[in-house]
Amino acid sequence: MEFSWVRTIHFGDTDAAGVVFFANYLRICHEAYEEALAAAGMELGRYFAATGTIVPISKSEMSYLRPLQTGDKVSVSVKPHRLSADTFELHFEMMRQGAAKKRAATARTEHVCLNSQTRERQPLPASLAAWVDGI
Repeated sequence: MEFSWVRTIHFGDTDAAGVVFFANYLRICHEAYEEALAAAGMELGRYFAATGTIVPISKSEMSYLRPLQTGDKVSVSVKPHRLSADTFELHFEMMRQGAAKKRAATARTEHVCLNSQTRERQPLPASLAAWVDGI
């Protein structure tokens, strides 16, 4: 199920050249992921503590297409996709808003579901699996 979220680029997101620092693109994507989970009824801190799971990122990749600057509005879309019983990926697209609406970046992250105590792989909890599968 695709989710979209709009965010303003802040001065603290940028580097000395006045454009978003490359690592902050992934931070913004992760913020959109958290917003998507919250919109689906899974508040991140409580949800994972209650289910005894963690879903760390095991891989990430990013393509930087256009610079974003302080004050720009960016729409971030999040599309989950199941890879296996205990892994999923998220596809992100960042679109600069306004008159010059253009794609600024794309990203992909892979996540693995682990038991928070043993750190062993385990299947996705039912509600997270439903979100990933678009149910």
